[in-house]
Amino acid sequence: MLRGACDAGNCSPCPLGSPPGQRARVPLRSHRSRYGESARQPQEATITTPIKPASWSYAEAYVAEDDVLAAARSRAEEVGVAPIGSGGGAALRFLASVLDARAVVEIGTGTGVSGLWLLRGMRSDGVLTTVDIEAEHQRLARQSFTEAGIPTQRARTISGAALDVLPRLTDGHYDLVFCDGDKAEYSAYLREALRLLRPGGVVAFDNALWHDRVADPAQRDEETVAIRELGRQVAEHDDLVSVLLPVGDGLLVAKKEWNPEA
Repeated sequence: MLRGACDAGNCSPCPLGSPPGQRARVPLRSHRSRYGESARQPQEATITTPIKPASWSYAEAYVAEDDVLAAARSRAEEVGVAPIGSGGGAALRFLASVLDARAVVEIGTGTGVSGLWLLRGMRSDGVLTTVDIEAEHQRLARQSFTEAGIPTQRARTISGAALDVLPRLTDGHYDLVFCDGDKAEYSAYLREALRLLRPGGVVAFDNALWHDRVADPAQRDEETVAIRELGRQVAEHDDLVSVLLPVGDGLLVAKKEWNPEA
């Protein structure tokens, strides 16, 4: 059972209909696990009211960014690039660290913000392969990496369209694939990531909530539909264990399970 606390008289109205100060109780459906057995009997879950903006901001800034990251963000603003937020960046660093990542692919170099977070979580001999169609952005990213004291051999920048570059990379060689490129191509990135990742490797997608549009079924623009479809594909994939983290603009993360029949 999910549990949470709510101070009576100090809550906003609950979207599930419970009065302020009370927990909303909703039934959980039983479902079958990947092993074919019922994983959970019907029961009730306790859902708290949504997190307040102040708490969200506190969580986003929990891991502070230094001057090098601030400079990389400034360059991004100058050239019109929207990098991953600080909360999402911290999550990437955490993932790279937990995986003890030696080989990482990044789709969408930008000016090096996400690359810095990834490199800081990877092992000291790890190599980031980062792809972007804008060569000028990659030049700025290399400047960011240099300012951070990262050896040049640890960041391999490849200029070109992601779907032209990714097929040339080695199957099963990578620990982590981070996608922050063309949203309309996210499903194609997923297919490439599943090929590139070793068993136990992780794929992550930024902008998985896409400015609050993905959760709104009335939004039907191409990018929103593509991201929504990606979420469905990931959730239904038998060889992926996934989670959608509400950091930044949403970070969809999935681990590639070992499948002896694949």
